[in-house]
Amino acid sequence: MERIRASARRAHDWVAAQSGDPLDMLRRMKFEQVGFHPVEDRMLNLVEQINQTWTFAVAIAAARQLLELHPQAGGFCLAPGAHASQSLDIMSEEAGLVGAETFAAVTPRNNGKLEADLAKLAIRTEIHRYVFFMSPLFPGNARQPQFERNGVQVWSVDV
Repeated sequence: MERIRASARRAHDWVAAQSGDPLDMLRRMKFEQVGFHPVEDRMLNLVEQINQTWTFAVAIAAARQLLELHPQAGGFCLAPGAHASQSLDIMSEEAGLVGAETFAAVTPRNNGKLEADLAKLAIRTEIHRYVFFMSPLFPGNARQPQFERNGVQVWSVDV
């Protein structure tokens, strides 16, 4: 989380230093590499930094929750995002024990992400399967059973 905060601080400083045409500033945020990857030392456009920041933040918050729920898992490997190196966003070091998908959205049903993650996890063989999401409509860390199906637990998380 400290790396994520540091890259957010760099973006904040860039925004604070801007003057001139506000529309030009928004164009630069969208199309130029004026932002920073949340955990790697490389530049991104600011819109992508926002998306990546919350992708990583949710995965970290979910891993913290999973450490409490499954201390026997031997730790967790996190690889959130579409270009990840493992089949799920979070997988336990103990193979086949815990698997999870994660996302951030205004509402958990945005863009069909919750439904897609539930469907993906429904066919997985991990003993414990989860979807974790961050949404301003569901503050804090709490199980959300109204969204659950096929034995997949759904949790809201916060940083």
